Amino acid sequence: MNDVPPGERMRQTLARQRAAQRAEGVPDHRTRIDRLERLAMLLRENEAALCESLQADFGQRSLSNAAMTEIAYPISAIRYAQKHLRAWMKDEPRKVALLPRLLGARARVRHQPLGVIGVISPWNFPVNLAVAPLTDILAAGNRAMVKPSEHTPRNSALLAELVARYFSDEEVAVFPGGLEAGEAFARLPFDHLVFTGAGSIARHVARAASENLVPLTLELGGKSPVIVSRELPFDLDRLATCIIDFKMSNAGQICIAPDYLFVPEEKLREVIEALRKAVTRLYPRLLENPDYTAIINERHLARLQGYREAAAASGAEIIELNPASEDFSHAAHRKMPPCLVINPADGEPIMRNEIFGPLLPIRTYRDINEAVDFINGQGHPLALYYFGRSGGAELEHVLARTRSGGVSVNDIAAHSGCEDLPFGGVGPSGMGAYHGHDGFKRFSHARAVYVQSKINLADLFGLRPPYGSRYRSVIDNMMK
Repeated sequence: MNDVPPGERMRQTLARQRAAQRAEGVPDHRTRIDRLERLAMLLRENEAALCESLQADFGQRSLSNAAMTEIAYPISAIRYAQKHLRAWMKDEPRKVALLPRLLGARARVRHQPLGVIGVISPWNFPVNLAVAPLTDILAAGNRAMVKPSEHTPRNSALLAELVARYFSDEEVAVFPGGLEAGEAFARLPFDHLVFTGAGSIARHVARAASENLVPLTLELGGKSPVIVSRELPFDLDRLATCIIDFKMSNAGQICIAPDYLFVPEEKLREVIEALRKAVTRLYPRLLENPDYTAIINERHLARLQGYREAAAASGAEIIELNPASEDFSHAAHRKMPPCLVINPADGEPIMRNEIFGPLLPIRTYRDINEAVDFINGQGHPLALYYFGRSGGAELEHVLARTRSGGVSVNDIAAHSGCEDLPFGGVGPSGMGAYHGHDGFKRFSHARAVYVQSKINLADLFGLRPPYGSRYRSVIDNMMK
């Protein structure tokens, strides 16, 4: 089997999964619960090994943070799906026009599995972002094939080994590999394909999927802004703690990390000081701190350093947040101290590209519309954050005038952890949403079922040839 080229092994597995899906038909509630339970067991029983593989791939990955984000959060989402699955699987009654309804006609929607779904998962949260779509895919009664990232090879190999232990390859199969394997995977004639990653790669994935008209769900990230209002319902320390906590989690290598801040001009120095204090409180040391994660590889570290240097060269103020004044020039791991970049120019790389690291530009505004107009001049982000009065007119103005995949008010990323909310992008930040019930529906076919009454209206009202005056009368009534 190992002598078979990866592309051929993928095609063979897809054929077996599709044949098994046809033979089984629509899986019942018990089967789906069992598959979800095995997915939860895979995570729970192998927590240490999975987190340690991430540690090895990153060079330094916070084991505590990994246990929460890669293990605990996905298991809680699985439990949510198990709890609500029976209700989700029920047919949804739909309305029928009055007369057909009185005569006994009925309509309903039945959510049925799409079939075999492909998942291309990224390196920044390689377990979470493979398991999250898998949860919804299995809840909806599908089978799945997963292509994990080549940038986390140890974790990808372990995930393939564990999935093979807990599932037959006719249920779920994982295919580690590099660029060639990824290209072959994207060309497979799946019934649906989920991709999480960079927009530049998504274009190639979409082009490959289009060869077989495979529908897509794309989660692409983008430059998620934070707007700080002049009217905060709490102090700046709470604001700064929320921002720094999430921005420095995984060293900012998160698709919904705050990418830049808009703050009132007169509050700039207060906000900077609050952010400095938050870093000191949460991360008093950085180099040997096991809670502070390294940059994934040298290429990304060089990219981030280039953003910082270009902004400094163009005149932006750079404020390094390095509480213990540690020397990062000879660090054993690819760690980078967080930096604030004050009022960088619009054309700078740090303001044009998703940062995906511990750099945080801060722009000032005099009028809230300056922030709104700037945000609207970028591609629609995956997330937007607003800190201010939750019931105020300014928030409603921001919501009405901007677009983003999701919004959290007075917190960072809280919307992504709410399983009853859809999670996804809009425009350049993605297409399609999943999580919870929305994920179940995303990976299901909404099949319309209409049961005609015993008395057929076409016969009753003369709606069959030869057409006559009664037919014309129905047309006239329909156009009133």
